[in-house]
Amino acid sequence: MFNNFVYQNPVKILFGKGQIAQLGKQIPNDAKILLTYGGGSIFKNGVYEQVKQALKDRNIIEFGGIEANPTYETLMQAVELGRRENIDYLLAVGGGSVLDGTKFIAAAIPYDGEDAWQLVTGKAKVKQAIPIGSVLTLPATGSEMNFFAVISRKETHEKKGMGHPLLYPAFSILDPETTYSLPQKQIANGIADAFTHVMEQYMTYPVNAEIQDRMAESVLQTLIAVAPKTLGNPTDYEARANFMWAATVALNGLISVGVPQDWATHEIGHELTAAHGIDHARTLAVVLPHLLKIKKEDKSGKLIQYAQRVWNLSGTNDELIEGAIQKTIDFYESLDIPTKANAYGIGQETVDKIVKRFEEGKVVLGERHDITPEVVGEILGMSIG
Repeated sequence: MFNNFVYQNPVKILFGKGQIAQLGKQIPNDAKILLTYGGGSIFKNGVYEQVKQALKDRNIIEFGGIEANPTYETLMQAVELGRRENIDYLLAVGGGSVLDGTKFIAAAIPYDGEDAWQLVTGKAKVKQAIPIGSVLTLPATGSEMNFFAVISRKETHEKKGMGHPLLYPAFSILDPETTYSLPQKQIANGIADAFTHVMEQYMTYPVNAEIQDRMAESVLQTLIAVAPKTLGNPTDYEARANFMWAATVALNGLISVGVPQDWATHEIGHELTAAHGIDHARTLAVVLPHLLKIKKEDKSGKLIQYAQRVWNLSGTNDELIEGAIQKTIDFYESLDIPTKANAYGIGQETVDKIVKRFEEGKVVLGERHDITPEVVGEILGMSIG
């Protein structure tokens, strides 16, 4: 059944070449800005200079070093800096991890509780947030146009998602040229991440939501088509622009309205990242194909539709289902991303720990709430087998 929904997305998108020059018009002149970034790639690709030029004569404090999987420990240093300097605007310049971390910072600066980690776990509610703007340099997570963030905590080896409408960016600047200098691995990861985001919202069961289905399928087909082009020629502007916008649309909430969602692949993948430090996108690739194999009966309607509409396959229902799963594996592998967890040295010990963790937390996953810890063990067991 097509479910009722409410959809509102307040994020202003400035897309295309040279849009960083518009940055000064997006932030109030009297704002005290905390500029956040990651490992420093923005200094090498010229983005930092463009940002500083667009904000010349503005009051800016900088905080760098936000990790690829942003940690609570690092982010709390930024929170303390923001409080000390009375920051009233945040500007995230980087990829999804910088944006995710900045969303936490935005919620944590005005938080008056003792432990800001409770904002991540949901034990404390986000009641206030510092306004955020962003300049995106790595397409992947869609964080530039949604209110979600994923934060890790070193101390407890946890990786959890948080979200609140107050954490929508006020604006996001997307210039495909800022991505030209990124390593191939990061682009491949971004493509895989965006692809899996769509699958989490699409690969469930049919509810006759034709617009959402067709939009999801178009994003998947776009990613499939542009992947070899943009990896083969990083300065192909059209390919890079289509990839960048596809990654944004993949998780800006539009394709998920009124339809069931899964997200089990992400929940399991987060555990692998927390335990082994594997890139987020790569954990998704070692989970999703095996989840589809184990849940293929429950997902048969969508797998058949996916096989026909996205991959243009034909045959019996069983052939379509098997073909769809194999095409998914082939796509990840074409990005040089393994689909087996044992490629990263993951063994039964890790599987047992994750299953135990889910059992203790009484975690049940999937669109039907039927992926129990035992089933998680089966999925990971197949991936290491």
